[in-house]
Amino acid sequence: MNRANPEQLNFAVIGCGLIGRKRVLALGDTGRLRYACDLDATRAAELARVVPGCTALTDSPPALADPAVHAVIVSTLNASLAPLALAAVRAGKHVLIEKPGALNSAQLRTLRDAARKAGVRVRLGYNHRYHPALQKARALLDGGALGPLMFLRGRYGHGGRTGYDREWRADPKLSGGGELIDQGVHLIDLAGWFLGDFAKVEGHAATYFWDMKVDDNAFLSLRTAAGQTAWLQVSCTEWKNLFSLEIYGRDAKIAIDGLGGSYGPERLTFYKMLPQMGPPETTVWDYPGNDDSWRLETAAFVDDIRLGREPAPGLDEGIRTLEVVEAIYRTSGFPVSDAKL
Repeated sequence: MNRANPEQLNFAVIGCGLIGRKRVLALGDTGRLRYACDLDATRAAELARVVPGCTALTDSPPALADPAVHAVIVSTLNASLAPLALAAVRAGKHVLIEKPGALNSAQLRTLRDAARKAGVRVRLGYNHRYHPALQKARALLDGGALGPLMFLRGRYGHGGRTGYDREWRADPKLSGGGELIDQGVHLIDLAGWFLGDFAKVEGHAATYFWDMKVDDNAFLSLRTAAGQTAWLQVSCTEWKNLFSLEIYGRDAKIAIDGLGGSYGPERLTFYKMLPQMGPPETTVWDYPGNDDSWRLETAAFVDDIRLGREPAPGLDEGIRTLEVVEAIYRTSGFPVSDAKL
């Protein structure tokens, strides 16, 4: 395993599309990009030009073989995530892998075993945890402002685009599923972050509109062993893009709306129950700035490496999230990927 200089981490990125570019720009001065890898030589070259001294590659083995590379960002389509992450782990590299991390939970278990053997850190790229409204919600909860949690309700969706049902996300061999494994995993991850593990998983997925073999809507009811419930819906027939997460405690409620951009301004509203009940005391925080979640998540990954700490979310959380997805797909008659590493 490479022992990184705490002042300088060298990275390679595999997958130079939209998300790969976001990840690279999020590095800032926390690390240096040495390699940009993509099957599309033009795309690799374009991203490499952003960072002086970066080398563009159309294959990743040379980057993984370089002992100067400490960490790898994997941001490809779903079918390639786990195989590439496994190759990086076996080469002794730390890995930041884009959500959902794999086509199925079995692939992530294999990756977890390999990471433990190699002594490297693997973080799952669930950047929504690092949006300012979500960070504020976590701080309010941890500070006791909500009291004991009872349940949460989440909705997340977009409207697709012309030809959406012919893109790679509509091919189960490449995606592992539809809207549930795409945007749905974000909601499942956030629900688990606030409520903990889910002992009971109910719900269904369906295809209502798009001409594809994967789901375009999913509806979930998840319950912890203590009975706390997460009621979630995800949709790619949400003709006006939407993000909404409501968290209910015995003493107060949090409502988070929007993620910026096409999802609308990001806002957290805190409703504090008064002793006499009636209309609550209301406080609003608006977050009109640019999305800083990618930078904060990358900084957390760098700290994982430097401090030798277990990432959160890491492979354990990623496995539990995909287990929920698989349970819903089985209940609904959608195939669950049996791809192995």
